[in-house]
Amino acid sequence: MSDPLMIYGATGYTGELVVHEALRLGLRPLLGGRNEAKLAPLAQQLGLDYRVASLGEASALEAALRDVKVVVHAAGPFSETAHPMVEACLRTSTHYLDISGEASVIEALAGRNMEARRQRIMLMPGVGFDVVPSDCLAAHMARRLPRAQRLAIGIRGMVLITRGSIKTFIEHAGRGIQVRRGGVMTTVPAGSLQRDFDYGDGPRPSVNLAWGDVITAYYTTSIPNIEVYFEGTAPFRWVEALNRYAGWMLSTAPWQLWLRIHAELLPKGPTEAQRAGLKMVIVAEVEDARGRRACARLHTPQAYTFTGVTASAVAQRVLQGDIEVGFQTPARVYGPDFVLSFPEVWREDVY
Repeated sequence: MSDPLMIYGATGYTGELVVHEALRLGLRPLLGGRNEAKLAPLAQQLGLDYRVASLGEASALEAALRDVKVVVHAAGPFSETAHPMVEACLRTSTHYLDISGEASVIEALAGRNMEARRQRIMLMPGVGFDVVPSDCLAAHMARRLPRAQRLAIGIRGMVLITRGSIKTFIEHAGRGIQVRRGGVMTTVPAGSLQRDFDYGDGPRPSVNLAWGDVITAYYTTSIPNIEVYFEGTAPFRWVEALNRYAGWMLSTAPWQLWLRIHAELLPKGPTEAQRAGLKMVIVAEVEDARGRRACARLHTPQAYTFTGVTASAVAQRVLQGDIEVGFQTPARVYGPDFVLSFPEVWREDVY
């Protein structure tokens, strides 16, 4: 018998990782998606039930969510898919989790806080690597320096990418980078912000890129100034330069269509062997109005691998009733040390 949990987008690259981790935890999720030809073989292979529903068919989606207590939404791009799923969850009183790291999507969900409270459900985006570990680290830093005014996060280890992540980059081509200033979201030109982070082997140049923490860390910590950076490896500098100098062209309709068509020709994502042994490092630095500073590092497994782990763990907690209704962030509900409950994760206070 299935648990009242649905993983929607179960046949996608990251969706499958969430499914397998849920099984490892002893859960029996329903598999959800729009393509029965893909869902049925996976369900048969794993001995699970499945339900077919397109996000574009509201009545069918509501029917698929009947008797579902919580859905893990893993079908991006979330700028297109989050809204219809949230609408269905509000109508069926289903708790909503997703693995999005898109700031605009997360902010839109924050705006539905009161609706979720009225329906007594929780809306928690970002239950994967985006943003569980960084959100927990931000909360830890706010605990160490309670009056912090500035938070800068640096991320190392994003050396692999899925087809879905490439599609998200394509969608955002030509846009500036979102940061938070004085509690307000603002956009800065791509490549305009750079700084060094010590990921454990000395200062390394890092480039400002879009990440969900500019939204989630604010709701978790109330720190009013937030920026997120990725280590300035050659691929990320190439992405930054492409966005800075050719983003205007790539954002036009013909180029968007061309890029999306060619993205479909790429592999679904890295293999298990490619992910094995890779590690992520997240650095968080905070500073208060008096110039006092603190810094810590968090070490985790590879990002996609860890997304499967954290998303399924949050789903299990929600199934057990460990929730707070309304829009929520992972560390605000489960605390800064939640991330330390997972294997191969450790944190060090640098200063």
